[in-house]
Amino acid sequence: MERGKLVVERVEGRSTLTRCFSKYPFKFIVPNKAGSSKADAVWIYTITYGGGIVSGDSVACDVTVGDGATAVLTTQSSTKVYKSVGSKCSQQKMEASIGKDALLVVIPDPVTCFSTAKYSQIQNFIVVPESSLLLVDWITSGRHERGEKWAFSHFKSTNHILLQGNETLFLDTTSLEHEYMAVFLSACRTTKPKLKLIQSQIQEDVKKLMSQQLRLPSISTGCSSESGSSYWLPKPSFLASCSTFGPKGSGVVIRVASMTTESVYTFLQDQLASLEPLLGAAPYL
Repeated sequence: MERGKLVVERVEGRSTLTRCFSKYPFKFIVPNKAGSSKADAVWIYTITYGGGIVSGDSVACDVTVGDGATAVLTTQSSTKVYKSVGSKCSQQKMEASIGKDALLVVIPDPVTCFSTAKYSQIQNFIVVPESSLLLVDWITSGRHERGEKWAFSHFKSTNHILLQGNETLFLDTTSLEHEYMAVFLSACRTTKPKLKLIQSQIQEDVKKLMSQQLRLPSISTGCSSESGSSYWLPKPSFLASCSTFGPKGSGVVIRVASMTTESVYTFLQDQLASLEPLLGAAPYL
């Protein structure tokens, strides 16, 4: 199986796509202007023929972001995984290498698995201490308009961040089998120079958000019964948490569960808006 290939390097002082290769069932689109010309970033869109991943498809690509370069890897819409035929499982794998003072931003739309679909993806990122990575990985519960909620057969996603020399910095796997909230999101960042500004802000925002949602009600708003007073918390429609990883907490993981896809889009837009000057366009707008 031939693998897709993307190489972004710094040429004459600007991030430049120096190699781009893809083969059915997917291809890359690199618009001439995806954002402000003042920003130094290459935007790359991944699309699939037929609008989705067919049962048994196997997609693989290698991504290299050279020293000092910035690349954004995104999609035009959600990644649809069609119904499984027999025991066939659709697979996707990405191997990425990020150089010194380089930034890779992976901000796809969510994966949406159709009824009976089977899907597995592995994303490996090799970094150096001066690398920066922003990764969003998320899934919806299916095609609500068709009455499909958690109707797929299998979903598995593994994200692995390694230092050169194969030292694991972060390893996370989400595995869902049939019925399990409508959207799950796992976002991780290695927050070296290019992402430092948003690390503290998003941690503070998540802390405030959840303290507001999970605050105990006052006595006047609590529920009471004949046997005495009791307090209850309404079931939240949006949950978020964050934690650090890596040397001196250089990375941050944000996990989100929500009843709607729209609320997660709003969360991402708000939290990543400050990246617009760096990337030339605000993510998810």
